[in-house]
Amino acid sequence: MMIAPGSRPLKVKFILPALTEATDPYWRPIKYSLFPPLGLATLAAYLSPDDRAMIVDEHVEPLTLDDSPELVVIQVYITNAYRAYRIAYHYRSQGAFVCLGGLHVTSLPEEAAVHADAIFLGPGEQTFPKFLQDFRAGTPDRVYTSTTGRSLERVPPIRRDLIRRTYYLVPNSIVVTRGCPQHCDFCYKDAFFQGGRGFYTQRVDDALAEIGRLPGRHLYFLDDHLLGDRRFAEALFDGMKGMRRLFQGAATVDSILRGDLIERAAEAGLRSIFVGFETLTPDNLKRSNKRQNLGRDYRAVADRLHALGIMINGSFVFGMDDDGEYVFQRTVDWAIDHGITTATFHIQTPYPGTQLHARMVREGRTLTRDWNLYDTRHVVYRPAQLKSEALKAGYDWAYREFYRWGSIARASLHHGTLKHQAKHFFYASGWKKFEPLWDLMIRARQLTRVTPLLEGVLSRVTRAGKVLPTKPVSDLFPIISSETINKTIPGCTGSIVSHGQVDVLTHG
Repeated sequence: MMIAPGSRPLKVKFILPALTEATDPYWRPIKYSLFPPLGLATLAAYLSPDDRAMIVDEHVEPLTLDDSPELVVIQVYITNAYRAYRIAYHYRSQGAFVCLGGLHVTSLPEEAAVHADAIFLGPGEQTFPKFLQDFRAGTPDRVYTSTTGRSLERVPPIRRDLIRRTYYLVPNSIVVTRGCPQHCDFCYKDAFFQGGRGFYTQRVDDALAEIGRLPGRHLYFLDDHLLGDRRFAEALFDGMKGMRRLFQGAATVDSILRGDLIERAAEAGLRSIFVGFETLTPDNLKRSNKRQNLGRDYRAVADRLHALGIMINGSFVFGMDDDGEYVFQRTVDWAIDHGITTATFHIQTPYPGTQLHARMVREGRTLTRDWNLYDTRHVVYRPAQLKSEALKAGYDWAYREFYRWGSIARASLHHGTLKHQAKHFFYASGWKKFEPLWDLMIRARQLTRVTPLLEGVLSRVTRAGKVLPTKPVSDLFPIISSETINKTIPGCTGSIVSHGQVDVLTHG
């Protein structure tokens, strides 16, 4: 393979291969047109100004293989691993130096190393600059491991110029922390941060500067736990006051109930939050080491968020050891009865590198090592109480039941005012009931036209506020004719009033 000499500019290609789900009947193009690959754009920031770089996200654009980069960097998740290895083989055979990194590489380094010239284990802010130095000198190592010295100090600005903003519904995604202070047994990312600091933050000034560089009002914080460091979060929200931002993020049950941090977030512009409820059964929480949820009043979480005008994307997992045949009905009923706006359901999946996976292996309960099936939609282990077929059928039923028109309407009635009810109804139905329209917009590269609508739906509803008015589709998306929309969406009358829930790497 080719090693770059000295100071000559590099030609670098960063690739996010498509997940296996792209060929699945459940594939929803809108879900994978939400966020650009910030991890790759972060690594690209360490290149020299005269290096030539490009980022290809195969979820939103085709990957061409007839070029000749010197250096190829590929981000690997578990369900794109086989695709990533095929791409790596192609470029290595053409003489390029190929690097692999990401969650799957860190969890199974021996597997990944066979397909690469170099691999990165753990987060790359410290290892990638060292690799570039070695690569330019012609002496790259085979393995770069992140352990000590993890920090977000002096991280250069993300190379957003390499991101095609018009390809994404939420180009203004941002990450201001790394990792999570919790250590749940099923968490894939917990293994990713082993060997060093497991949770750390940017400087508040740097985070605010990055926010200030983003156009428009809407932001999505992709952090695993935006409220994980109280001092950082307080300073961040204080700094965001007056910026007129509307943002979404993720937090834990206990952080929402503790102190006044969630009120500070709402005042700064938080309008939608991803919450990992996971299970309604305490024994499941104990077994999963999700102790931050133990003894917490889930109803109080929902009520507090609703009182602040914050919509909830609830996460729930099926197939834990104490789950029986009634878990699906009980979970869906609870979510609807407590006004959860959108829900993401998962079949428990023992990812390699996690404590859950180690336990399943010890107990002889793993059924397959076909990583294409590790997508939280397939049963890849032997459940304790449910049959595999019943678990899969219950998971499918939960999605159908939660997103029925009647269920959406019933959940929206949980809110106390007509304005909140309308906001809930439009938001949830827009995410699940207008799939063909989303597909049309993706093909027409018109996702950015939804941004004003998204901001309108996320705006705070107050007594003096107004419900977002219904607008003709032709006003929002003039290149798509009403005739096309009516043909594509049976029963569509040519009006739309909502956008979809944006959630974090989930499969709803």
